Amino acid sequence: MNLKGFYREDSVDSERSHGDVRLAELLYFTDSWELAAGAGRVFWGATEFVHLVDIINQTDLIESLDGEEKFGQPMLHLTIPKEWGVFEAFVLPWFRERTFPGQDGRFRSPLVVDSDAARFESSSRQHHLDAALRYTTTLGNADIGIAHFIGTGREPALLLSSQAGTAPVLIPYYQQIAQTSLDLQWSAGEWLLKGEALYRSGQSRSFSAITCGFEYTYSALGNTLMDLGVIGEYVFDDRNEGWITTIYENDIMGGLRLAVNDLDDTTVLVGVIRDLDYASTIILVEASRRLGDAIRLNLDATWFVDIDQEDPAAALSRDSAVKLELVWYW
Repeated sequence: MNLKGFYREDSVDSERSHGDVRLAELLYFTDSWELAAGAGRVFWGATEFVHLVDIINQTDLIESLDGEEKFGQPMLHLTIPKEWGVFEAFVLPWFRERTFPGQDGRFRSPLVVDSDAARFESSSRQHHLDAALRYTTTLGNADIGIAHFIGTGREPALLLSSQAGTAPVLIPYYQQIAQTSLDLQWSAGEWLLKGEALYRSGQSRSFSAITCGFEYTYSALGNTLMDLGVIGEYVFDDRNEGWITTIYENDIMGGLRLAVNDLDDTTVLVGVIRDLDYASTIILVEASRRLGDAIRLNLDATWFVDIDQEDPAAALSRDSAVKLELVWYW
């Protein structure tokens, strides 16, 4: 059995005080298939900065603006490996709502999102039975994943609600969607080419989105053990409605990834995201280093630079932040 829990207590924003079972799975194996039952964590995707196709687990938005933190998803997960690829089937019996900060929390939109008033297109609400299929295979130097999801969309529409005598708020509205996606990664020497694409229907109107890019690695940098990766990516989302929750609609990303390859597993990633429509810039830094056998030091920093007031990210323009984390394993 795999088990991982999480709890945060926030002294300022009560909406950020929450707990979760990130992982609690029972596994059963045979020679020809594997079944996992419980709260699981599944990752789909290939690119570095934006993971368009990663849809099984709900985002814990108050923990990480980049969407990397996820809730444990109740599921039955069947895996059937074959010589020609791996087939996976998911049955998802319980929906997890996205978290949003409260009045005193960050990062958030100018209007507070009232999660307690969430609405659902399905009359079953959180009990709607979602499902997904995924096939992955390797062809030569290319790793390919094809998936289809049907059920409650993890990304809610945010609807304006205003009543006399009260401040206006945003109400999450979870719609029924169908999403078909493709992710691939192709290696050629020092080059790694990556891409993700999706087509989604049911969320006001059908739309598509794509992200693609490369990573080139300079090995043994300066005759040392260090490797330096140069990353370039592009993301495009053809929605333009004001209710969408993504800030990545037409953006280019560039970055450097340094792997020191020392005994302490030191890594540093520096990235710059540039919005091509509004000329806004976001700078990201992620670093990690092990301190001894049981402690790891993590650094995450985000700076919002020259954010255009028409940009969907304008509400975050004063929310540059640095997080230093000390993790102890036992």
